[in-house]
Parts: sequence; C-alpha cells; structure tokens
Amino acid sequence: MNTFLHGRIATLLVFLITVLGLAAGVWRYAYLQGLEQLHARGVADLSLASDRLVGQLQRYRDLTVFLADHPAVHDVLAADTPSSARDFLQDIADKSAALDVLIVDVQGRVLASPQSAPGAVLIDQPFVKRALRGALGWGHGQSAPLTDRAYFHAAPVFGDAGQIKGAVIVSTDLNGIDYAWRGSNPAAFFTDSAGVVQIANRSELLFWQRPMGQPGLIPPDQSAVNFSASFVQGNEIWKMGWGPYIPDEALHLTKLLPVIGLTGEVLLDIAPARRLALSQASAVAALCLAFGAMLFLATERRRALSQANTKLERQVAKRTAALNASNTELRREAAEREEAQAALRRAQADLVQAGKLSALGQMSAGISHELNQPLMAIRSFAENAVQFMARDKPERAAENLSRISEMSDRMARIIQNLRAFARQESVPQKRVDVVRVVASAIELTQTYLDDAGVTLAYDPPETPVWVHGGEVRLGQVFVNLITNACDAMSGRETRRLTVQIMTDDGIEVRFQDTGPGIEMPDKVFDPFYTTKSVGGSSGMGLGLSISYGIVQSFGGQIRGSNLETARPDAPSPDANPLDGGGAMFSVQLERADEIEVAA
Repeated sequence: MNTFLHGRIATLLVFLITVLGLAAGVWRYAYLQGLEQLHARGVADLSLASDRLVGQLQRYRDLTVFLADHPAVHDVLAADTPSSARDFLQDIADKSAALDVLIVDVQGRVLASPQSAPGAVLIDQPFVKRALRGALGWGHGQSAPLTDRAYFHAAPVFGDAGQIKGAVIVSTDLNGIDYAWRGSNPAAFFTDSAGVVQIANRSELLFWQRPMGQPGLIPPDQSAVNFSASFVQGNEIWKMGWGPYIPDEALHLTKLLPVIGLTGEVLLDIAPARRLALSQASAVAALCLAFGAMLFLATERRRALSQANTKLERQVAKRTAALNASNTELRREAAEREEAQAALRRAQADLVQAGKLSALGQMSAGISHELNQPLMAIRSFAENAVQFMARDKPERAAENLSRISEMSDRMARIIQNLRAFARQESVPQKRVDVVRVVASAIELTQTYLDDAGVTLAYDPPETPVWVHGGEVRLGQVFVNLITNACDAMSGRETRRLTVQIMTDDGIEVRFQDTGPGIEMPDKVFDPFYTTKSVGGSSGMGLGLSISYGIVQSFGGQIRGSNLETARPDAPSPDANPLDGGGAMFSVQLERADEIEVAA
C-alpha cells in the first residue's frame, strides 16, 4: 500500500513537473513568437521613421543642388556682391523652411547669407571640404547662435570650364523636424558615428551618447540608473529605468542610414509580449491540470511518450536528410564556382599574353631593324679586323673587336627585354623598380617612336622608385600606352611624347601626347572601344581594357583625360607648361614599404 501510495505521489510529482515544464516551454515559445512579431513591426516602424527623416532631409539636398546652378549664385561668386543676394537667399530660406542658406568661395569664406555673418571661414567643416572637391557634402552640428542641432547640405558650383567656383550650403533645423514626432510610438532616435543622439521623438534621449564598452545608452546625469542588455534568440533586450515615457524593458533595433550619415534606432516595449506569453502558458497549464486524471494512467502515459518520441525521431531524421542534401548542393555549387573562377583567371592570363604578343607583332619591323643593324656592323667590323691583322695592325683589330663586343651587348639587351616582355608572368605581385620598367618599355618601343617621328621627353629619377606590381605586366601597360600615343599623333604636325614619374603625393607615371585627345574619356577603358580604323592592324580595342585590369590587380588606378590648350591672351598661373593639347594617361601605383625594400 505504501509502495503504491509512494508510486502515486511520485507519478503526481512527475505530472506536476511535466505540466510546469510544458507551461514554461509554451511561455518560452509564445514569448519568442511575440518577440519575432515585435521585431517585424519594429523593422517596419524603424524603416518608416528612417524613410520619413531621409525624405525630409533630401528635400534640402535637392534644394542645394538646384541653387548650385542658379544664375544669382554664379553672379555672387563672379562679382563678389553679397548684399544683392541676401534678399534672394532670405526668400529661399523662408519658402523652403531652411534655417540658413550660404554661398562660400573656394577658400570656404562666406560671401552671402541671410543669417550668418559674411567673411566667416567654414573650410574646416568636412561637408564644405567635400563640396569644394566637387562632390555633394553633408553633415550635422551646431549652427550658433541659431540652433544647437542643424543638418547641412553642400553642393559645388561649377564654372563654364568645369572648375569649382565655390559652394552652396543649406542648413536645416533638426528641432523642427523631430518636433512633430514627439510622443509618437515607439521610441525612435537617430545617432551619429560617435553614438550621440541627434534626432529623437523623446526629448529625454537627445544628446545621450553610447559610452565605450557599454552595449546601450547611459544618461550622463543618471549614471547610477540600472541598465543591462541581454540577447534572446538574437534579439537585443534593454532593461532600463529612464522615466515613464521610455519602456523599462524594450527590444532594441538598429538600421544604418549611410545616405545621411546616421544610424536609426528604435525601442519597442516587450511587456505586451510577456503578458500574452503568460496568458497562453496559463491556459495550457489549466488544460493539462483539467485532464490530469486521465494522464495518470501508466499505459496511456507510456503510449503518449512513445508517440511523441517516434514523431520527434521522424522529424530529426527528416531534417537530417534535408540538411545533408543542402550540404551536398552547397558543396557542388562551391566546386562549380571554383572551376568558373579558375577558368576566368586562365582566360584573363591568356588575354594578357595575347595582348603582349600582339604588341610584339606590331613592333616586329622595328625590332628586326634594331637587330639587323648591329649584325651588319658586327660583320663589317669583323672583316676589317681580319684585314688589320693581315696588315700587322693589332691595335686597330682590337678596337674593332671592342666595337663588336659593344654591338653584341646591345643585341643581348634587346633580346633580354623581348624575352622578359613575352614571357607569361606567374607571380601576381611583388616589389619592382618603376624607373627600370619605364626604361625597358622605352627601349622596346624606340624604333616604333623613331618610325613615327615622335620626339620623346623623359627625365628619369636618379634613384629607384619601388612600387607593388609585376615587372612584365607593368611593362606591357607602359608599352601599350606608348604605342597608343604614337598612333594617336599620326599625321600631326607636332609629335611629342612626354613621360614623367611623379613621386610627390604618391607614385604616378604620366604619358602626355600632342594628339587630338580622347573623344569619350569615360569609355576609353571599355572592351572593344577604339577610334582606329576597322579591319586595320591596330587591334580590337582591348589594349586599354587589359591595361586597366592589370593596374587594378596591383591596387592602382589608371585614368585618361584631355589636356586643354592654354590661350595666349589669358595665361593661367597654375597652367602646366607641358599642357599643349592632346591626351594624358596617368598610372597611379602603390608605393612599396621602405622596410620591404631594405629586406
């Protein structure tokens, strides 16, 4: 009897523990489901708030771009008469609800503004620097004494020749933007790169900053307030005590807004999700207790457990099979992608090698002349040496033999450059001397330059200039640029090619010609783009495209532009004396580390 009673008590305890565990599982599942739903709603609310803020700020960006082309702005920058433009800028600010509208010159000095004092220098502001470099600038900060929170848009003003004449700046009062949001649910705010809250629909959050080493925001005047952050299935939960208008426990979501340089964040109260999960767990527990008497039967209990175990095993087996199939498919796709990448690399290497052989074919006549000339000289000197020996003049014979040795060295140097240029380089990147590569390319194309009647102006540096790259592929780029310049100057009265190696800010190799220039500079590096005659021997328009890919693989940049001819009646003090019209191709390369060079 006691054994039976103990068995019943044990069974009851097991049943109660089971019901409690089931209720806890239901609560956990319902809570996670509630968090997922809350997360989905929070993403939508955050996206809506972010889109609304971006839309409000981009109205002023469009206004800034529009004003950059306005004739009144150009008049201010040209005549320096800010007094006549103040009313115009005030009218623009009143109609657009902008805080201030400013016109600055290339030194960042304020020329005209309805609110700011003329003469103020804003060149230190990052958005002003960006605008004066020719791009749209934006940023936030104070606009004393007008407001402590302002957002700025800056657009460059271009002249007729494309030069930057100044910039237009439109500032927006952020207090007016988030004023209409105050009190709306949920609590949303926007922080800058330093974690400082700049815009919020809760005034308590303004200017709070996320401290280093902390996962959330700590009010600077409430450092003793309890704060903790935890993660539940990837969801970040904040526990706070910051006032009645901010939830004590909230789901924290973020969204990057690079278009305005801010990060959107939102806090969603999780109390409703907890209450709903508790209600569902309570309902499940009540149902289990109501039918507990039936569950005490051992046979039914064992059958229910057997069925549950069988179902669980089927689900595990099914999911395991699906996972194995997915892994097999992923491995197959990875193998196919590796094969495709290997084929692409082989095709690129073959294309580079074909470009080099094509360049050798174009220079074959000149190379034959370069080799034939010393061969004929060697033959002549050898015959003369024989005659001098026969006449008992060994000193003259020795002189001829010395000349034969010089001619042999010259032929060996030409053949060595050809072999180095024609071989297929296997090392992707190493340290090379760009001065030596340029000299080798000029030597390979010297006959090509002479036949084209091109005058070469090149003053090499006295010391080596080390860069990251491949000697063979970099030489192919320089040979291609030299031969293209010769072809471009065909038929021109003045044919001069200037090669420069610049080492001021970085390593840059420039090739300037006196040809007709580039018709479409933005398409010159596209594959199969060429301005040469179709069907000729000038190639298919792949040389510059291959060169672009080679330089990009070294981490460098290659650009093509047109040189403007300076007018005699209006000389520019900043004009380059080499700028006489034509085209310029510049190859920018990464400088090799001094430690690496020493090694």
